[in-house]
Amino acid sequence: MKTLVYVVAFLIMGTLTAQKVNWMTFDEALAAQKNDPKPIMVDAYTDWCGPCKLLDKNTFQNTDVADFLNTNYYAVKFNAEGTEEVNYLDNLYTNPRHDPNRRGRNSQHEFAQAMKLRGYPSIVFFDEQGNYIQPVVGYKTPKQLEIYLKMIANGDYKDLTTAEKWQAYQEQFKYTFRAK
Repeated sequence: MKTLVYVVAFLIMGTLTAQKVNWMTFDEALAAQKNDPKPIMVDAYTDWCGPCKLLDKNTFQNTDVADFLNTNYYAVKFNAEGTEEVNYLDNLYTNPRHDPNRRGRNSQHEFAQAMKLRGYPSIVFFDEQGNYIQPVVGYKTPKQLEIYLKMIANGDYKDLTTAEKWQAYQEQFKYTFRAK
């Protein structure tokens, strides 16, 4: 009986602490925007990318990050060397040069090229109407990602038109995400 109590307590604790991001495809996010407009955040990764795996483990599994994403964004997981078909702005993006037998790096997806990706991981933001904003390249801790998530969700990026305004925004920003 004592063991059963420990197992139940462990399961409850795991459920309470492990918040998951509600990932979807880009096409699903665009469809969802029609009924409930929210910005889209795309996690563009590759299978061979070590920092991409760390971003999943350390950042996207963070409770504050997951909660914020699930509330304020449509979160998209996109393999930048994968074979998913993406319909965006009346264009069908594919990866016609993808080699399923190749190990390691593969050809870049046409949608990754359209998003102007130059490194992985890249976090790409789109506004509530599906318009491209810009990518943020590289691994980000929860704290490092927080400023971008909140800036886009709040629409603050629209006023940050100069390096001086961006610098002032960073200096005044109040971080609230916890490390774990």
